Amino acid sequence: MTGTTGTPLRVGLIGYGLAGSVFHAPLIATTGGLVLDTVVTSNPERQEQVRAEHPGVRTVAGPDELFARAGELDLVVVASPNRTHVPLATAALKAGLPVVVDKPVAGTAAEARDLAALAEERGLLLSVFQNRRWDNDFLTLRRLIADGELGEVWRFESRFERWRPKPKGGWRESGDPAEMGGLLYDLGSHVVDQALVLFGPVTQVYAESVIRRAGAETDDDTFIALTHANGVRSHLYVSATAAQLGPRFRVLGSQAGYVKYGLDPQEDALRAGTRPGPGGWGREEESLWGRVGAGESPVTGCGRAVPTLPGDYPAYYAAVAAALREGAPNPVTAREAAAALDVLEAARRSARDGVAVRL
Repeated sequence: MTGTTGTPLRVGLIGYGLAGSVFHAPLIATTGGLVLDTVVTSNPERQEQVRAEHPGVRTVAGPDELFARAGELDLVVVASPNRTHVPLATAALKAGLPVVVDKPVAGTAAEARDLAALAEERGLLLSVFQNRRWDNDFLTLRRLIADGELGEVWRFESRFERWRPKPKGGWRESGDPAEMGGLLYDLGSHVVDQALVLFGPVTQVYAESVIRRAGAETDDDTFIALTHANGVRSHLYVSATAAQLGPRFRVLGSQAGYVKYGLDPQEDALRAGTRPGPGGWGREEESLWGRVGAGESPVTGCGRAVPTLPGDYPAYYAAVAAALREGAPNPVTAREAAAALDVLEAARRSARDGVAVRL
């Protein structure tokens, strides 16, 4: 690794759409020990946006120009459309560069495992950006479970719902299988990953996936039911057609349940141009805190309000920097991402064939 103690690790970022401009670039730029060196985008307007938002950062039109300078970089981040993740990550690893890839890392679990094997063969870091492991509600739920507040967890309900009755278009909503569009692979990557982190391997998957909106080309309303090896049942909902949003989490245990509404505020803050730093980053208002209790609905005041821990997206890139400098653990491995893709592939088969799929 070129960067030494006191010298920031130089990062090349491929892609400056939503993922690159809203998530990766701001988090890289505000993480100690990292510096945003180069952004790859062929769009002149986005090149201007880079120069306005990150003065001094160079822009290049294509990834080949980035890989030609591999010796001047310490990390490549792939934040381009899903169909490019595997070829670009492969090229970066073959150029001798550690890689962060936005989710989903690949279209299939087999491709993800091939990437992982290549990184291991080359002795390079390959990490997957699963920022919602650092959502405020997820961090709070992990703490509640670890502290035994809920007893034995029986059911985990997780919803990532939106009300977007008209399709927005673009590759994320394309019906072309090569684009890996649709909610199953987009928001589904988040909710499945969180379920696996909390409750471990899955033995059975059942899913229902439909296209609701006129003109839509790929799934916009999907339900996934998981049976975990430890007996926990996860019910996961991702939708663009939810006129009334359900709780983000409803977690039922042998002693109590936890119900939490509302999304982590970090994405909205990043979209608004706010940058991580001291002064309350990731905190939410007390009125949005979830409740823990038993025997009654939280709407009627059941249980007690539980302070939501601050969300901490910056922790991901801090962990990447520590992994590169100090050999600390990879925050999200490609093999973990492959396990989630096993579930997503099974969900797709289940929804298509109307059957439960054993893993």
